[in-house]
Amino acid sequence: MKRKSQDSQSRLPDNTAVKQQQLPAYRLQLSAKEILSGFFATGVFCLGIGIILLLSAKSIKEIEINYTEKCANCAKLRENAANFAKECACSIPFYLSEAMRGNVYMYYKLYGFYQNLYRYILSRSNSQLVGTDIKDVTNCSPFKNSPNGTPIAPCGAIANSIFNDTIILSYNLNSSIHIKVPMLRSGITWWTDKYVKFQNPSSHNLSSAFAGTTKPPYWPKPAYELDEEDPGNNGFINDDFIVWMRTAAFPTFKKLYRRLHRVQHFTEGLPAGSYSFNITYNFPVSRFQGEKSVVLSTLTWSGGSSLFLGLAYVVTGAVTWLAFFSMMAIHLRLKERKGFFLQ
Repeated sequence: MKRKSQDSQSRLPDNTAVKQQQLPAYRLQLSAKEILSGFFATGVFCLGIGIILLLSAKSIKEIEINYTEKCANCAKLRENAANFAKECACSIPFYLSEAMRGNVYMYYKLYGFYQNLYRYILSRSNSQLVGTDIKDVTNCSPFKNSPNGTPIAPCGAIANSIFNDTIILSYNLNSSIHIKVPMLRSGITWWTDKYVKFQNPSSHNLSSAFAGTTKPPYWPKPAYELDEEDPGNNGFINDDFIVWMRTAAFPTFKKLYRRLHRVQHFTEGLPAGSYSFNITYNFPVSRFQGEKSVVLSTLTWSGGSSLFLGLAYVVTGAVTWLAFFSMMAIHLRLKERKGFFLQ
């Protein structure tokens, strides 16, 4: 018996303030006045930020040109896959009533294209895209290999369905003089995508790095010839390719295509006047009843023209103020009742 009592005492926690839970503690006790003040200040802050964000988004100048029906002849040509090699172009004139100051960005916008399908998202090879194994096509079904068994690079449904319309913006001084607006095709990706998630295979010659592979079925050129003007913008680090590979969450989305290079006539953005989009139509949308547009837009310190963030702050501030007034009414009523009983 004596031995058991010694064993049980040895298992007791040490007689310290930590193990005996005897440390001094502070319990926050806020008065009704302090709580109401906190709700009021939070409501003012959220409403103020929301209004500022909404005004900022409203100040953005944006123009959207839907060219699905305006290039109907090309759309009809692209319905038949046998006409894939045939080139089709159309020109869409438009007028810019107000100048677009500052940095101007060009987007392509698709309607009804679902990039969020589960099998579509999985149809890619990450080990291939980071340049570690150019012939790894394990997860790229149904675009893994060509009919003769050659691995596809880049493989997968996402890469095969890349947006490949060519869009050129021109400024029309008059009916005969058209100035091509200088737009940059680089610097349109996330830094982490360009320098971390996408890398070319290590080789002095990019074409030899892709030896033993073939281009995706719907691509007119292999990956190492995507940009003939800039050799550093080819392969898996091509900006247009990287932008497309970041899949969208909703069936209607826009992706950055070009950004304005402010030189010569366009040092301060796009002046008001007559313009035209010269489009080489390649990406078919009529088969899935989709549409496509070109968007020109400016940006502010808060981002693009989306009102979501501003509306979220305004709604949060309104709900907080509603809670503030409700609690204040309850507090005053209870205070009056307490005073009545004390009398």
